[in-house]
This record gives sequence, structure tokens and C-alpha cells, in this order.
Amino acid sequence: MRLTAEEKTEIIRLVVNAPDGVNKSLRSLGIHKRTFYNWYHAYNKDGVDGLRPKRRSKQQWNRIPDEERQLIVNLALEHTDQSPRELAVKITDEQQFYISESSVYRILKARGLIPPAAHVFISAADEFHTKTRFSNEMWQTDFTYFKIKGWGWYYLSTILDDYSRYIVYHELCSTMKSEDVERCVGKAMKQAKIGIKNPPKLLSDNGACYIAKALGEYLNKEHGIEQIHGKPLHPQTQGKIERYHRSIKSIVCLDNYYSPEQLVQAIDRYVHYYNTERYHESLNNLTPEDVYLGRGEQILKQRLVIKDKTMKQRRLNYEREKLYNSFETN
Repeated sequence: MRLTAEEKTEIIRLVVNAPDGVNKSLRSLGIHKRTFYNWYHAYNKDGVDGLRPKRRSKQQWNRIPDEERQLIVNLALEHTDQSPRELAVKITDEQQFYISESSVYRILKARGLIPPAAHVFISAADEFHTKTRFSNEMWQTDFTYFKIKGWGWYYLSTILDDYSRYIVYHELCSTMKSEDVERCVGKAMKQAKIGIKNPPKLLSDNGACYIAKALGEYLNKEHGIEQIHGKPLHPQTQGKIERYHRSIKSIVCLDNYYSPEQLVQAIDRYVHYYNTERYHESLNNLTPEDVYLGRGEQILKQRLVIKDKTMKQRRLNYEREKLYNSFETN
């Protein structure tokens, strides 16, 4: 069976991050080692395009103008924390011309701005078995922990909308008790302006605070919320919030904090960035806020308009240059 470039990319991602090592992973997938490394080197050189079938003729009309190439480089130097995918979407939204992720990758690679083998990928299978269809249909909640020098451990309680991955509410707590969960859920319901007639379901793990009888009674009586507990010893059920906690800790934990107030400010900054600025690959490169508020479809339509306009303009420029060169020759 012939694999697409995207399927080859996913295999590279899985093998590179497999805990069992490359050889064992390739044997389980039934892929020859030489084949894999051919894909790997092609991807490392040209991104996804390096895995596509080679074309006999290049579409010269679609060449990216030099000024646009330089703009891409300048933005990459200005936003060093963003990947080629994020830069491509940012350019489309803010600069109003289309550029593909693979083109950004190639341009930055040629300028030496892409380090070799910089692959940090996670399998996309870690999610709840029943997919949600709209915002506030189901929330995921969990705690993660931070240590403050001289103060001890603090616990971040997060409530994440399963459909949009939007952080509905978060609070830094000094304990992980059912009362903390009750307070956070109550504030989330108030902040989301959800009444008892259409409450979300609440998905959590089997921690002591989540299986407490008092919490179940509170959720049902006060908000009409149905509780769902993840499968024991299977944290992937709450994969979205687990990933989010991994992301926020990878940034927030880069600094030291000497008071709870400092940590709260850092968390607030990241939550704002995550909700409103960070393009999420699994959300068609929309932000969680775009999806949560229902404006994602309009943004995607606008991006298609920009892409179509960019392609037409590039072809027009090419035809004009071609015509001009023919006059010069004659």
C-alpha cells in the first residue's frame, strides 16, 4: 500500500518518540530500516514536501517572492518560540497572504534557522472515546502541582472544555480537596454563564477529591452536572487536559517563584496566551477561544479567500514577468 506524505510524517513522529527504540518500533510497524531513514532524511531536509512524489516540472509561477521570504525570516527571528506551522498561520491571519507550513520550513531551513531532527510529537490517540460536538458539552478537570520556594507545594485546578480545549476556569489552590473542586466548578459555571438546564458533563480521574460523595451530591444538586470518571490506570482518557498541563508546566516552570502571587501571574499570562493566541494543530490551527466562541468557521473561510487571492496574484505576477521577458528578447 502506498503511503501519503502525511502518513509517512506520522510514522516518523511515532518512531522518533517511541520509548522502545527505533529498531523495535520499525519491526512492529513492518517498515524496513533503510526505508524509514530515507523518509527521515527527506523530512528533515524539506519537511512534508520532501515525502511527496517528485514532480517532473516545478510550478515556477508559484515561486514565493523574495520580499515575502525575507518577511518570513524576520518573523521567525522575532518569534523564536513559534514553529513553522504557527508562523504560517500567523502570516496568513496577520499579513494577509498565504504561505504553507512546508514552505516556511524550507525557507527557514535554508537560512539555518531550523535545527536538525527537532521533532517533538505526541500521538493523537489520547482522548475520550466519545467525541464532543459543541462547546460546554463536556468539561475535563484535573490538578497539577507547582512548588514555590519557601512556601511549599501549590495545586493548579483547571477546567478545560473538551470540544474546544478552551480553559474555562483555573485557580491555584493550597490543597486538593473536594471543596476546592466544588468552588472551581461553581466559578466556572458562573463565568461560562451556564444554567442548570444545560449543564456540561464533568470528566475527571479517580483522585480522592473527585470520587468524594460530597462532590457528587454538590454537582448534581447545585448544577445538575453528571460526573464521568476516567478508566483507572488509564490517564489517556483525560488526554487533553494532561497535554495542557504538560504544556503549561514546560513554560511556567522555566522560572522560579518566591510567592504565590508571582506564580498566579505567570499562570494567568500563559492561560491568556493559550486561549487567545496559540494556534492549535488539532483545531485546524485555530485558537481555543475561536472554537469555543463559535467563530472558527468564519476564520477558516477567510483563510481560504486569502489563499486563493495569493495564488492568483502569484500567477498574475509570473505571467506579467514572462510577457515582459518575451518583449525584451524580441
